[in-house]
Amino acid sequence: MDEKLTQTQKNKNWRNKNPEHSRYLTYRSTARSFVKNHATLEDLQELEELIAQRRRGLEG
Repeated sequence: MDEKLTQTQKNKNWRNKNPEHSRYLTYRSTARSFVKNHATLEDLQELEELIAQRRRGLEG
């Protein structure tokens, strides 16, 4: 194997070794982008309710 890997190759290797965390990061990025760039007031209200429910589930 090559001693030197490009950053792209290293990233791909990391994603392959850490599929669950990679998926988590993708979901988080997608959610943030949606909220910042596309969400309507109605979307934000629904998300606030979902976040409150999730928070209660994690706390209790």
